[in-house]
This record gives sequence, C-alpha cells and structure tokens, in this order.
Amino acid sequence: MNLFDKHNRFNIANLITFGNIACGVIAMYLIQQNNFFVAIVLAWIAGALDIADGKVARKYNLSTEFGIQLDSFADFLSFVVMPAFLLFYAVRHYTTLSGIEEALLGIVFIWYIISGLRRLVEFNLKVDAGEVAKYFEGIPTPLGAILLWLVYLMVSYGIITSGYLVAVVVLAVAWSLNSTIKIPHP
Repeated sequence: MNLFDKHNRFNIANLITFGNIACGVIAMYLIQQNNFFVAIVLAWIAGALDIADGKVARKYNLSTEFGIQLDSFADFLSFVVMPAFLLFYAVRHYTTLSGIEEALLGIVFIWYIISGLRRLVEFNLKVDAGEVAKYFEGIPTPLGAILLWLVYLMVSYGIITSGYLVAVVVLAVAWSLNSTIKIPHP
C-alpha cells in the first residue's frame, strides 16, 4: 500500500483526516462523561490535523474529490457537531436551566448543526479538487468551533450563566457561517 498514491483511499492525507474524525468521535464520548478538558484537547488536535491534511495533500499532490468530501465530513463532525455537543452539555453542567431554556438550547444547537452542514455543502459545491480560494465566504466551521469554545470558557468560568444568552450567541455564530463575511484563507 502506497501512502503517497493519490488513488489510495488510505493515503497519508486521508489517514490524517481519519485521525481528525477519530478525535471528534472520542471527544463526544468524553463530553458525555463530563470530561470537557480532554475533549477540548482532542478538538484542538483535530484542528491541527485539519490543517495538516490539506498541507500534506497539496505538498504530495494527493488532492482528490474523495479527499475533499472526506475533509468536509471530518469538519462536520469535529467542528460543527462536537462543539455544539460540548457547549450544550457544558451549559447543562455549569448552569441551572429551566425546561424551556434547555428545550430552546436544544433547538438552537440543532439549527447551528444545520447551518454548519449547509456551509460545508455550499463550500464543496464551489471548490474543485486542489483549489484553494483566497477568501472564505462566511465563517469557516473551524472558526465557528473556536467561537463556541470561547463561549464554553465563559460558561465554565461563570461569566455567562444564562441559557438564553448562550442561545443568542450561538444563533449569531450560526448566522455567520453562511454570511457574506470574507475571511482570508490561511
């Protein structure tokens, strides 16, 4: 098996992406155990792997449609679903929510996940294999994840204690994912 063969589904770039996916899945398990710290460490590792897979794919000419789609699935899991999961569980853990607040937050996080998925699908429709745009249109999902992580920090340190305020911030981040805001590509 040649790890540098573009046609190998398990080439080195795709293996890095699979590592990203593994980090996201393990993080979600840990979140259910209220082990937020290790889950966040895994989220940051997933972020590093997301950067690495693209760089490796470009350096070794491994960019393929399969790799682009795989990367978006990894982004969806690690930078959309997992951060929403983290923040929802953290708000439930660190604050006292009414039943209405918890239900509202659940709906808001579902909307966030739908917004993130829409953003990734739109991105995939616009990009060709191997192309890197100069600007992202809308907030990229890894940046959305970082913004949710910052909200997590504010909740865990008692700066934000209202589920309603978390809902408003998450809705703003969800909106920004599909906005016309221009973000320079790293």
